[in-house]
Amino acid sequence: MASRVLGLVRETVIAYLFGATGYVSVFRVAATIIQTLYDFLIGGMVSAALVPVFSDLVARRAELWRVASVVLNALALLLACAVLALELCAPQLVWLLGSGYAPELQAAAVDMLRLVLPAVFFLGLSGVITGLLYALKRFTYPAFTTAAYNAGIILVAFALTPVFGITSLIVGVLVGSASQVTLQLFGLRDWQYRFAFDFSHPAIRQILKLYAPVVAGLSISVVSVVIDRNLASHTGAQSLAWMQNATTLTQFPLGLVATAISFAILPELSRQESGVSQQPNNQLPITNFRSTLSFGITLVLLLILPATVGLFVLARPIVALLFERGAFTAMDTTMTARALEFYLLGLPFAAIDQPLVFAFYARKNTLLPNLVQFGAVAIYLGVAFALVQPLGMIGLVIANAAMLAGHALAMLWFTRTRLGGLDGRALGNTAIKIALAAGAMGVIAQATLNALSGGALWWQVLAPTCVAGVAYVALLRVLRVREVERGWQIVVARVRR
Repeated sequence: MASRVLGLVRETVIAYLFGATGYVSVFRVAATIIQTLYDFLIGGMVSAALVPVFSDLVARRAELWRVASVVLNALALLLACAVLALELCAPQLVWLLGSGYAPELQAAAVDMLRLVLPAVFFLGLSGVITGLLYALKRFTYPAFTTAAYNAGIILVAFALTPVFGITSLIVGVLVGSASQVTLQLFGLRDWQYRFAFDFSHPAIRQILKLYAPVVAGLSISVVSVVIDRNLASHTGAQSLAWMQNATTLTQFPLGLVATAISFAILPELSRQESGVSQQPNNQLPITNFRSTLSFGITLVLLLILPATVGLFVLARPIVALLFERGAFTAMDTTMTARALEFYLLGLPFAAIDQPLVFAFYARKNTLLPNLVQFGAVAIYLGVAFALVQPLGMIGLVIANAAMLAGHALAMLWFTRTRLGGLDGRALGNTAIKIALAAGAMGVIAQATLNALSGGALWWQVLAPTCVAGVAYVALLRVLRVREVERGWQIVVARVRR
């Protein structure tokens, strides 16, 4: 929660200090390159390879420390070389993602990129440490890494903007990424680090084997990101800034719910799969693995559907409350709210997709989810090129939602055919009840918002949220959604401990 709240504060600060100008858009271009490089080299490896392999070694602690040290050393060397190479290719990278921007904006983006590239090194080290801590089921320090990252950007932006202008955001990214590494090291005080390179270890080979399909899937994703950013640069200098603000609002519930639950169940799924692989015929039982996955998806639906409906109903007042101040204008609010409404079409699909992908990663099947990614990107490209001309920025947003929906539906199909499915009837009945409760909650939220028309913005957001939230919980009780009671028991037990 702290991470997501500070993420919203970060975007609010950027909007307040710099609005939704072309310079903010090219900052997003530089940030996109950093994030894409991290995802390509590290991000996918954490869930697809590091956590499953590290989880298998937890019982052999000395071996775990040795493997983790080798992985960290190898990736540190790789990241250092990648940063140096990209420093030289910065103009070409900016042109690929933003050829539609004016020359002065492209020049500013090149300068920003060259300054911010060292952040990839720190983000990469942080990713490896995160995978190790997840495997050890030490979730506290990784949970606060994003909060530390966002806090670094916020504090530095306020402190240095009068001196460096928008370049202060670049300094903030560097400070925030370095703080992620420092914070997580406190969770590994017992780590017996070794400066060693041993690529012959079986665990290292397994990590590379698991990660190879992910690289292929991420490669096609990189292509889609490049095309998306380039198309966005041709729909107006401010489009990417509006799209990023809307994306931040959709990422808030997605990270708080889907990502958190997915990473929480991944080590358990990996251990359950490891136990299965030692049984005769290597058959996946219907019990533990499927039960864990089904419960995780149920929790995701329980929280993401009302969040989606609430954000859709309250899109404009929420955007205005968070961003419309300083350099951020009323027109920026209107365009960001429009983008948000269309992004929300893909939010439920993206939410259930994460635990499904992680279930395959837990079974050490990284190939299939990334083959599905090729089809999803094909959907995106087809819809984007068809709609960008008539709809502009909104066409790209719809294409993104279509891509997310296509990937999730394909993963549901393969979960049924390859993993034996979920607890189909029980999950289906629960999903229907949740959808009914969320729909009714949306009607109540809209009615409350209409009654408060013309009131203070904070009241237009707070009152419908509270009224609709109470109504949603009451409806779940009336519909007898048993996962609500089970989830409540888990929370109470945790608080008591």
